[in-house]
Order: sequence, then C-alpha cells, then structure tokens
Amino acid sequence: MKRRGAWRVGSLVECLLLLACGIANGLAATAPAHQYDGSIQFDVNKIPFSRYGSYIAFSHAKGTPRLPEGLYLRDLHPSGSSSELFRVELLRGRNPIPYKEVASPELLRLEAPEGYVEICMAEPAVILVRGVGVGFRLVIPPPNSDFAFPLSTSQWQVVSRTHHVKFRLTARTGSLDVDAPWQGTHAERVVADFLPDPGSGKFQGVLEEIASVEPSQPYQKSFDDALEGLRGEYRHWLGEMPEVPEEFASAAELAAYVDWESVVAPEGHLTRPAMLMSKNWMSRLWSWDNCFNAMALVGGNPQLAWDQIMLLFDNQNSQGAFPDWMDDQAVSWLHTKPPIHGWALAWMMKRTQFIGPEQLAKVYEPLSRWTDWYFQYRDIDHDGIPEYDHGNDSGWDNSTIFLIRPPVEAPDLSAYLILQMDALSDIARTLGKPDEARSWKKRADDLLVKLLAGSWKENAFVAPQSGSHANYPSQSLILYLPIILGNRLPKPVLAQLVAGLKEKGKFLTENGLATETLRSPYYLPDGYWRGPIWAPATMVITSGLDEVGEKAFADDLRLRFCRMVAKNGMSENFDAITGAGLRDPAYTWTSSVFLIFAHQLLLENAGPAVR
Repeated sequence: MKRRGAWRVGSLVECLLLLACGIANGLAATAPAHQYDGSIQFDVNKIPFSRYGSYIAFSHAKGTPRLPEGLYLRDLHPSGSSSELFRVELLRGRNPIPYKEVASPELLRLEAPEGYVEICMAEPAVILVRGVGVGFRLVIPPPNSDFAFPLSTSQWQVVSRTHHVKFRLTARTGSLDVDAPWQGTHAERVVADFLPDPGSGKFQGVLEEIASVEPSQPYQKSFDDALEGLRGEYRHWLGEMPEVPEEFASAAELAAYVDWESVVAPEGHLTRPAMLMSKNWMSRLWSWDNCFNAMALVGGNPQLAWDQIMLLFDNQNSQGAFPDWMDDQAVSWLHTKPPIHGWALAWMMKRTQFIGPEQLAKVYEPLSRWTDWYFQYRDIDHDGIPEYDHGNDSGWDNSTIFLIRPPVEAPDLSAYLILQMDALSDIARTLGKPDEARSWKKRADDLLVKLLAGSWKENAFVAPQSGSHANYPSQSLILYLPIILGNRLPKPVLAQLVAGLKEKGKFLTENGLATETLRSPYYLPDGYWRGPIWAPATMVITSGLDEVGEKAFADDLRLRFCRMVAKNGMSENFDAITGAGLRDPAYTWTSSVFLIFAHQLLLENAGPAVR
C-alpha cells in the first residue's frame, strides 16, 4: 500500500490552480507533477550501486598505490578503515578486459565488446551475478591477512580479516576457480573467478555475506525472480516519495534512489533502519544530518522518519548528550552536533498525524535531557548562554566564527535551543504537564533576551568568545541562522537579517547563499563552510524567511537550490558561483532537502524570483 500522507496533491482543483497560476517563478507547467517510474541510470563513479538495508555497495575507487583505479565491491561495516573488499574485473579467458558500467536502481550491467555481466542485489546480504561471453573476477587488494577455502567443487568461503566479514561464493552454472595459496596464517592472495561454461558461454553465481555460520543452502531465487522482487520493493519506495514539478523529474528520480540505497538495516549501535549520509566515504550517521532525512520522509514513510529521530535517543549517553556520529560498530563522543531536533520535530508534527501523544511521551524526557545538557556542560562562563567547544560541534566545521579560540557563544546555538524549548513546552502541554510547559516557555524567553543582549551588536549578530566576549569579525552565513526564530525576533533585527541575505554581492549568487561572503578574504570556492552552498543552511534560512512573510524570497532560494542540484547532482556541497558539486557526490541531506524544496515549490506555487 502506498502511503502518500501529506505529500500528495490533494485534489484536481489544486492541480488546476497550479497550472492556471502560470507558475510565476518559472517552473515548467507541462504537467502538475512528476510521476516516478524508476527508469534512471547513474554513474557509479559518483553514486554507489546498492540497495535498501544493505551494508555492501559497488562504486569506483579513483586509484592509489594500494588500490588500482576501478570498480570495487565495498563493505561498510568496518568503522574507520578502507571499505574496498573486492576489485571487480571482467575476463576474456583468464585475462582482464576493459568494460563500462551501466547502472540503474535494480541492475548493474558491465559491458564489453566480448560480452556482459549483470549484477542484482537480491537481498541486503545477497548478490546475484550472471554473464554471457565473459568471466567475472573478484580480487582482494593487498596487503591483507585474508584467506579462502573450498566448501565444495562449486563453492568457496572467503574471509576478510581486514574487513571483519566473510562471503560464501557459489557457482550456479559455469565454474568457480579461486586462487588463494596458503601462507601459514593467511593467503598470499585471494582471486576468485566465475567462468562461463565452454558450451553455452554463460555463468551464474551467488555472493552471500555471512554473519556467522553459512545457511545450509545457498540463496535459491532465480536471477529474474529476484530482480522482479527488488523492482517491486523499489517501486513501493517511489510511491512514498513527494511529488515534484516535471522540471525536476530526473533529479527527483536520482534523489529518491540516493535516499533508498543509503538505508542500512538495524545492527549494533544502529538500533533501527538508518539512512546513512552516504554509502561513499561519509558512511555514518551524524546527529544533525539525519534530521533533514527524517523531514523528507515524514509525509510518505512516517515510521522510517521517526526511526531517524529515535536513533539518536537510543544512543543518548547518561549525561544527556547525543553522539557526534555513529555507525553499526562505533559511536563517537569527541564532538556534538547542533540541537536542531526540537525544530525538526515541530516541523514534522505539522506534516503528519503519525507523531501523537504516544510518540511524544517517548521523546519528551530524552529531548529535555539533551536540552539541559547544553546549559549544564556547555556554559563555561556560567552566563546562561551555551557555547560550541569546536567548529565541529556546530556542524560548520571551519566557519570563520571559529578563527577566535573557542568556546564560542554562536548565536545559531541559542536560536536552536530557544526553538527546542518552545517545542518542549508544546509537548509538555500535550502530555498534560502545564507547569513544565510554562517553565520551558519562560526558559526560552529568557535565552532570547540573553541572545539579543550578548550577540546582537551594531545591527548584526556576532559570535562572542565565552568568558572574554570578544569576537572575530566573521563574515559567515552562520551569523544569519538565527532567522530561524522567525517572528520571535524584533522587527529591526529581522529587517537587517533579510537585507543582508538579499544584498547583491554578499551571500546571494545565482545558485543560492554562499556560506561565507563573496567579499571575505577567507572565501574559497571549495572551502567547505567558507564559501560553498549547503542544503541544511539553505533549509534553515528558508524556514525562517517563511515565518516572517518573506515567502517569495524563500521560494526563490529553493528554486535556485533545486536547479543547481538538478544540474550538478546530489553532492555534499556546491561551489557557490558555478554550482559545481563538491566532496561526497551522493549525500543524503542534499537529496532529502532537494525533495522537500521541490515539493514545496510544486504545492505552494512560489512567487516571482528575487533577482
């Protein structure tokens, strides 16, 4: 059953209105909304070939002295180490031959003039391969402490102690030849060849990741049946995706795939299905990134959205902090991430009926402890204004507000906490706790007074150093994030913030808002938080603009962002001037925010662009 929730166009009248309005902001009006069909192809140099629930993925390595350039089967379990488990080659006889990859959500096809191999991820831990005219080789890259041994004439077990995983390889048709000479404690090398039958020129094989002991029988489904089952699973996922304008059809298909393939099954510290930031190299869950993924999911799949929020509460420590990041095998407490969770919950509650008193009762106490943690453990000068101990705590790792030695009383932190306490006040009232509701509201009001007194200086927000209250004259966009407070801010403050965001040659470019002003001596095209455009900053700011009557400007920023992403992909961040994608090219908070923005542009009929 497709759960469409709040994401779908509600009636024929709405569709006709969207067309009749002429789409003043320039959106294509050839159809009211894109209908997902899953027919995209993508580049595995950028986007991993994987599937929902799986910790394994195929993608390219660029090439190092240890890892020759090429396609690799990667295992995402080992925390903090190389994930490349097998290099993939096609064979003519026993000789590697060049090939090209053609990837779609359900099928990866490796093509050469001599033949082809098709790969289907039938289950999260099961890969089916079949080939015609060529063989298929898996090579464990050196150095290694790995080994392999035969289970039968057509079946081997390969153990990677480097990656702490093992696979059972089975030839269904054709043959399996493994070269793994024993050296006393490990194999000198491990090379596994699936070879075609000499008569038919075809082979079929199964790769199964083994948790502990091999199942008594190899995976039994045929390639075609498994492919059809996977196609059905993916079509169901697409049915839960938000509708978007036809202009963004291809990008929405890619965004939907990136989010789908980035989900892993519950395991270890990941107590629920978890959407990783990427199955490239950012293959973890950071404790603010995932809030944007939850927000994108809440309309079509509210249970999975709720799981993304609750993953953090499941891993909360005894002091009340959320981890900086986690994966299935490790949790890091070295840093924190900003407390946007109350804001995210409030945003989600407006868009689903799924989050009711039962869910709020589960979240109220841990969210209260998370909020109190900042006042108890992140206020070194005891002035009632919490601080970041490092740039990484803010999520804006190298922002220029941290050119002064931390701790820093960044104004965005207080803004997030004010909204979080507002959310706690609303939750307490819903749960029949009126005294606590009033207390949270008073604490939020008190922090707002302190924020304005301590950080609003000469018509701009600053980020004072805790204790000395000195500040570096930063030109970072982070100083505009308090606009998320909306009409809680005085009108003169709002007017200055909006004017600064609209000012030509400051932050605003054809692609959106740079994270450092274009005039700054610290601006860099690929400077991480010193220039590039990021999805979360754009969403926080547009949310605040909506609240203060600047919806036309907010929608213009959404449109710029969506067009940039549609042109340049789902990268972690983007060059503010050219729009080129930077860093990890398959990042889920980008794909998630793109889907949110595109859906808002469709349903809300954005006004004229601000130029």
